[in-house]
Amino acid sequence: MNRNPMTLELSAQLTRRALFGRGAWGLGSAALASLLGGEASAAPGSALGEGLSHHTPKARRVIYLFQNGAPTHVDLFDYKPKLTEMMGQEIPPSVQGGQRLSTMTQGQTSKPLLPNITEFKRHGQSGQWLSSFMPHTASIADDICIVRSMFTNAINHAPGITHFLTGSELPGRPSMGAWLSYGLGAETQELPAYVVMTSRDKEASCGQIFYDYYWGSGFLPSRFQGVKFRGSGDPVLYLSNPEGMSSEVRRGILDDLKSLNESRLKSQGDPEIATRISQYELAYKMQASVPELADVSREPSSVLEMYGPDVRRPGSFAYNCLLARRLVERGVRFVQLMHAGWDQHRNLTYQLEVQCQDTDQPSAALVKDLKQRGMLDDTLVIWGGEFGRTPFLQGDIKDRRNWGRDHHPRCFSLWMAGGGIKPGLTYGETDDFGYNVAKDPVSAHDFQATLLHLLGLDHTRLTFRFQGRDYRLTDVEGEVVKPLLA
Repeated sequence: MNRNPMTLELSAQLTRRALFGRGAWGLGSAALASLLGGEASAAPGSALGEGLSHHTPKARRVIYLFQNGAPTHVDLFDYKPKLTEMMGQEIPPSVQGGQRLSTMTQGQTSKPLLPNITEFKRHGQSGQWLSSFMPHTASIADDICIVRSMFTNAINHAPGITHFLTGSELPGRPSMGAWLSYGLGAETQELPAYVVMTSRDKEASCGQIFYDYYWGSGFLPSRFQGVKFRGSGDPVLYLSNPEGMSSEVRRGILDDLKSLNESRLKSQGDPEIATRISQYELAYKMQASVPELADVSREPSSVLEMYGPDVRRPGSFAYNCLLARRLVERGVRFVQLMHAGWDQHRNLTYQLEVQCQDTDQPSAALVKDLKQRGMLDDTLVIWGGEFGRTPFLQGDIKDRRNWGRDHHPRCFSLWMAGGGIKPGLTYGETDDFGYNVAKDPVSAHDFQATLLHLLGLDHTRLTFRFQGRDYRLTDVEGEVVKPLLA
């Protein structure tokens, strides 16, 4: 029997892995069509889930100002006069309740209560309690919603950050930005839907590491992972043409590669080939869009002054905040800023103020900037870390220079603004010591469910089948915190 040589070649290439890969792709497409009620379908090469919406969204985009290292809630957002009254006394056993501590204070024989090292005052018509270290955040008190009753289970940084950003303490799940890119798609073809930028405190006092899986796509197609913009040199690696290569030559090479990849995609049906095609095209477009984006010199002097003196230094938190506004203005769906330096185990008395000076003014300026441009209503801004810090002292109370606070997952604070969040609200309460949630607890999964809801997504329906299971950002938990909604 005569057989086409091309058929024989393709049959030989169709390995067991390829067979199951192609089958999984088809099943995934069918699952998506079912999810959308038959209104949409996905074929190899299309963007799974793009344009998905379960209800009318309040927000179109997100800027997440993630503060690596865990800001101390009792010194910044959660005023506790009881700590001043009982300074130096041991935390009552009934309050600690036998809860586990990190290895850094687990063996500490004395755990004296330490009052807030900053002055607290009420601000705005809402009367938000805020630290004197955050005067600029105080100026937007009526624009932000402070959640004081956050809690989590993770007690160390990497699992805590991973849990907040991916819904699991273990690496490997898609990050929040990847889920949103998968579910909602992109609003621009000139820039990625999901951009990440990192910065750290000037003194490099904390050894926090930025792991790539904090913005990874996990088991989602890799086109949904975050694109990291660097703080020095070219914002994106390998974006510029090699020396001696013109744009015309690069365009010709990309066209040839596209033809080869499309042929391979047609025969194999591998979604990663579709990713490769789309990312090559995006990179080519970014050669024109990114240099203009990264040049903040044309911003009005009034805007630059609003973000503070560090805004002209590429890679600083202030510069990244301004770039975040420019990114969402150009259609980027999710911008994730990660700033390290809040891990104050032994340097609370001097490093906390430095850290606030780095982040307070740019964070508030971002909210004001979005508001004056009419963008705050549909842009959700989030400020917070992976957990809080202990109300008792880490160290010797006689050695003020080396005062510190340990990790504390039992309760902590974050704030949000815009994007359908109720402004001027303080939600939730902790006990008199700032140690346990006393009212209206909000878990990381509740926070994620609420964020997705604001963007028009039902967290129980935004799923992806992987290894025989339907996964979602909120795992099997999470409730929308409706009192937070405007």
